[in-house]
This record gives sequence, C-alpha cells and structure tokens, in this order.
Amino acid sequence: MTAEPALNAARPEEERAELLRWIREELHAEYGDRHLDPRREPMHELISTILSQRTTWQDEAAAYDELCEIGDWDAIIAAPTEAVAHAIRRSNYPESKAPRIQETLRRLRDSPGSYTLEFLRDMPSKDAMKWLTDLPGVGVKTASLVLLFNYAHPVFPVDTHVHRITTRVGAIALMGEQAAHRALLKVLPEDPPFLYELHLNLLRHGQQVCSWSRPRCGLCVLRGRCDAFSIFGGQVPSFSETVKAKGKGAEKPE
Repeated sequence: MTAEPALNAARPEEERAELLRWIREELHAEYGDRHLDPRREPMHELISTILSQRTTWQDEAAAYDELCEIGDWDAIIAAPTEAVAHAIRRSNYPESKAPRIQETLRRLRDSPGSYTLEFLRDMPSKDAMKWLTDLPGVGVKTASLVLLFNYAHPVFPVDTHVHRITTRVGAIALMGEQAAHRALLKVLPEDPPFLYELHLNLLRHGQQVCSWSRPRCGLCVLRGRCDAFSIFGGQVPSFSETVKAKGKGAEKPE
C-alpha cells in the first residue's frame, strides 16, 4: 500500500518556506502587483488599526472620521473619555478602546518623535515592535501593519484572513494569531515588498474565496497544494469547526 503524502503542516521549514513562495506567485498571478506604498500616514494607520479590531472596515473608517471631529491629537487626549467612546461608537468595544487610544496618544506625545513616529524608521525591527506593543491596545498585528506598511520593516501582519489561509494550506500548524506571527516569520524571507504583497493578496483571497464559513474551493488557485482541500475536498469545514476540533492546541487570536 502506498503511504499518503505528508501534509504540508508536518513538513520541514524549508519546504514550507517554498510553499509560501509558491502561494505568493499564485496569488500574484491571480490578483496582480502590490507595490509597497503607505496607504495612509503612520498615525492614521496606528489609530485606525486599533479601531479595526473586531470591526468592519466601513465602521472603522466612520469611527476614525468622527474621532477626528473632536480635534487634533491633543484635543482627543483632553476630551472626556465618554466623548471619545461616543465618537468611536461605530467600532466594537468603544468603552475599552477609548481610554486605550487616549493613553496611547499621551505616550506618543511624550515620545522621541511626538506624533510623527518617524523614529521607528531606523530602529531595529525587534526594538520597534517592542516599543509599539508596549502601548495600550497595540498588539503584534497592529504594530506589524504600521512597521511594514509605513516603514518597510521585514515583519508580517497576521490578520484573520492570513491566519485562516496559511493554516488551511498548511504553511503553519493550527495556532493562535499571535503565535502565527512568529511561526510565519521563521519561514518567510526578510523582504518587505514580498511580505507586503503576500499579506494584501492573502487578505483579498480570504475575502473573496477562502472565507471563514464556506470556502469556495472550486475557485481556489491554491487547492492543488492545500492540506484542507486534500483532506476534505470541496467540503472544507468552517474555520470555527477546525479550531473546535483541534480545541486544546489552539490559542485565542489577538
């Protein structure tokens, strides 16, 4: 009897690194070039990403716009926390995010670059990551987005789409989003344009094809090398079911 081929998730790091390079090529062919240009200025990126946690992009944008109606960053710091929470009410958990945003702004105001964040550009990536994640409400994903998108640091943001697809394909084993940042960086090149394009194309693929509950495997350009497709065919379960089945080995996402 011929043995079944090993799943990607069980393969050594060099083979999973090659798999990620292949994924990048396939998604590049599907979705095109993604040039590493900041989509918005650093402070906007930072505050909007805090607002985006568990929130749709439309509500994130609306919350950010109304927050800015309070005034500049100093005015937001000085405003009653209840007023900040009201301004960002379109974002989920505004009562928790409002004091974190105000405290983050206070620390930034007193930082080496004040509200510019430009001092992060030449800081070693490890140190820049620690500086940002020491801010209240700033996790690894938020810090990675700011550092990669605005300052071309070789870090890799892992959002829900990146996490889901890389787990299903088998580039990493099932783990929480925070652990996935570390696991993926071990097998990805230190190449900011590569990392930027891969992140954005995985995001788009997750929105359009490899969805949370009903992945459209028949349309997926990655299915030929996907662990989940090799196991389930066109009946890949929801990601919730996958996490539940593995249960005890999965960490909670950021």
